[in-house]
Amino acid sequence: MKKHKAPRAKKPHAKRKPFKHLDQGKRDRMQVLLDAGEKQKDVATVLKVDPSTISREKKKRKRKNGYYDASTAQGKADVKRSRASYRGRKVEKNKELRRYIIENLKERRSPDEIAGHMKRERKSFRCGKDAIYDWLRSIWGQQYCKYLCTKRYRKKKQKKTTKREMIPNRISLKQRPKRGEHTEGDLFVSPTKLGTSASGALVVVPSAQLLAGEMIPNRKPDTMTEAIQAIISPLSIADMALDNGIENKKHEEWGLPTFFADPHAPWHKPHVENNIGLVRKWFIPKGTDLREVSNEMFQEILHILNGKWRKSLGYRSAYEVAMKRGIIQEVPKIERKFY
Repeated sequence: MKKHKAPRAKKPHAKRKPFKHLDQGKRDRMQVLLDAGEKQKDVATVLKVDPSTISREKKKRKRKNGYYDASTAQGKADVKRSRASYRGRKVEKNKELRRYIIENLKERRSPDEIAGHMKRERKSFRCGKDAIYDWLRSIWGQQYCKYLCTKRYRKKKQKKTTKREMIPNRISLKQRPKRGEHTEGDLFVSPTKLGTSASGALVVVPSAQLLAGEMIPNRKPDTMTEAIQAIISPLSIADMALDNGIENKKHEEWGLPTFFADPHAPWHKPHVENNIGLVRKWFIPKGTDLREVSNEMFQEILHILNGKWRKSLGYRSAYEVAMKRGIIQEVPKIERKFY
């Protein structure tokens, strides 16, 4: 019987060296070395490339008279590079791929669907959605853009997003002293769909559940500063807790220490959140255009809420407790007109 020879182990393929294009600097050095009479092998050693790279460079980029000039060579390389990757090349050169894409576009399938299905079916021809969009936006594919849901053959320009501004000298709420009449401040706003930034600024003194506030036409830092200064002027308070809204950017001009809650943590200032809910429940429901709520009307709303007997205060009003604690000196006189 013949003995079967064991199959020879395959030698591992040598790892292919990464290829790099010559740049202007290396071409200049190459010209100097060649003019000095150096051999191609020595030039390759200096430039740290394979000798065949030097040979191909001389053959393809030389002038008609056979002389190698670095500037001429760089110009020829730039032209070839620009022509090598024209837009939509991958799809336009593959007729089978092009036909498949057109058929599916006519079936109202998106480029994302087509690319994903080709990958799932393991087609012999394949490309990604970005390559399909590149082809559609080229001169060869623009006529098929009518089958897209947007029917747009140019990429939609993204709106420039405003740079996020940080609140200067922000001090965490965790560093607030334990003693003193603390307050919490926040805004309640109009619905975004109305296209207005009219808002209500509300300040709450938790120890007395006292509410004070102002209606403001916009949420600019200067407007917020004026409103807060007007709100706190009759109050004897120690500091204020805020969220990280950019309207609080000029908090250092308010005239009292300010501390900031953690981002996306409304439970750090629960009293103002709860009282905004009370204002919404009784008088200004969500969806109200706050341009229609005058400051005079808002002051009457706060006056009514401050006069309510609260269970948390032992069925006393916020005015009574605030007067006793010295937060206010007198109860404001407000004529009832609206409620």
